[in-house]
Amino acid sequence: MNLETMYGSMGISKEVYAYGQKIEKELKERFAAIDENAEYNQLKVVYAMQKHRVSDIHFAGTSGYGYNDLGRDTLEEVYAEAFHAEAALVRPQIACGTHALSVALAANLRPGDELLAVSGKPYDTLEEVIGIRPSSGSLAEYGITYRQVDLRSDDSFDLEGIQKAMNERTKMVHIQRSKGYQTRRTLSVADIGEVIAYIKSINPEVICLVDNCYGEFVERIEPTDVGADLCAGSLIKNPGGGLAPAGGYIVGKEAYVENCAYRLTSPGLGKEVGATFGVMQSFYQGFFLAPAVTAGALKGAVFAANIYERLGFDVLPNGRESRHDIIQAITFGTPEGVIEFCRGIQAAAPVDSFAEPEPWAMPGYDSDVIMAAGAFVQGSSIELSADGPIKPPYAVYFQGGLTWEHAKFGILKSLQKLSDAGIAKIP
Repeated sequence: MNLETMYGSMGISKEVYAYGQKIEKELKERFAAIDENAEYNQLKVVYAMQKHRVSDIHFAGTSGYGYNDLGRDTLEEVYAEAFHAEAALVRPQIACGTHALSVALAANLRPGDELLAVSGKPYDTLEEVIGIRPSSGSLAEYGITYRQVDLRSDDSFDLEGIQKAMNERTKMVHIQRSKGYQTRRTLSVADIGEVIAYIKSINPEVICLVDNCYGEFVERIEPTDVGADLCAGSLIKNPGGGLAPAGGYIVGKEAYVENCAYRLTSPGLGKEVGATFGVMQSFYQGFFLAPAVTAGALKGAVFAANIYERLGFDVLPNGRESRHDIIQAITFGTPEGVIEFCRGIQAAAPVDSFAEPEPWAMPGYDSDVIMAAGAFVQGSSIELSADGPIKPPYAVYFQGGLTWEHAKFGILKSLQKLSDAGIAKIP
């Protein structure tokens, strides 16, 4: 059975397959550059593991208080090394990226302080954390105020606006690398470094926190390489490599990371407690695989951009732009486009491929959201996944794929669904 016939048996028509093959052939140079970055980042991770003498003894789990967990402590040294940071907090007790950011915010802000977001409105799930939308336990309830400076129309930082917004109460600046549910470009590490340098020139004591979700290992450097005091993300995204079953990380300056540890556990306990329950091998091996897995997801994003841009849909980034995270936004302009795309991604999954995703009122969002993720780890967005709010401009956000081959199949399956529904027309 040849490849075309195999795709046919998986529900991909000859027209969709031929269109996909044509696009893929034009992307060889792009894919080679992605592979070269992955090779660099792979060596960076191996160096960190070798320097800190990782051994199979570090894979043992702990229970109870988790005192003297050698594997946990060494993994945090590995993360700090790979991110060129002073310290790291890498824990299964961190439930998600929002939780990691919430810990970093609450740990380092005090009543009377002000948080300034300089990349516009943060991701939807942080709105209740901050208190933009009232919620029990928000920063606003503790007397922490919030101010926001939107990006300019060209998605660059508004330096004049930032200078005007900063005041004697500005304690922390929030920078979101990825776009979230917005149709703006992702910020490069260089962009982030420039705005951090500008902020520090005004007040070097301000803490710069970067939401690094979806961005790890996409470039050769991370925000901590360009002055970020704290950087946070989820282990069921890029750095978990598809193997971490849960968890999150915070890396950065030692004093600020220590504050995060006290907030995550308890004052007086900090990093000394927190059992790892046998997940250490998955954490280590996932981090080892992360550069290669991220490269596969990046190829899928580039492929998707070129597939849909040439069919006349608005895509962000476009098919030629440099990449700074793994997310690909595609605007369909109708709820049906978003829904059919997600159903195609779900139908391509190895797990729950028979399920049909529907929009629902997901906690933390202000509109119905549809999510497709037939994943080995529930909700893992480094695995093949897509989601989007059911509201104008009706854009879907595609990410992940543990392998390039699976990402490719998912995109072709989404295109097949859209073609069958008459929403996309194959040239």
